[in-house]
Amino acid sequence: MTPNQAETVAIQALGWLASNDELWPVFLGSTGASAEDAAARAVDPAFLASVLEFLTMDDSWVMEFCDSVAVPYETPLRARYALPGAEKVEWT
Repeated sequence: MTPNQAETVAIQALGWLASNDELWPVFLGSTGASAEDAAARAVDPAFLASVLEFLTMDDSWVMEFCDSVAVPYETPLRARYALPGAEKVEWT
């Protein structure tokens, strides 16, 4: 996945979160951002990475999001690893 494709997925995820009355306030609270901040930072790859980090914390959120935009369930995590700040995980 290219960084541009990953950003597109993250923007879709941000829109999905913003439309979710239950999760939107939780996301804003976890990032410390206001709705206006989130809109302004939607072009920042690091912020978009945080959107995907939040989304991938819960499998049910991932499934709901992926079902809503018709992408495979692994797409958000693949997108996260294509954005800044995702280093290769070593389990040693």
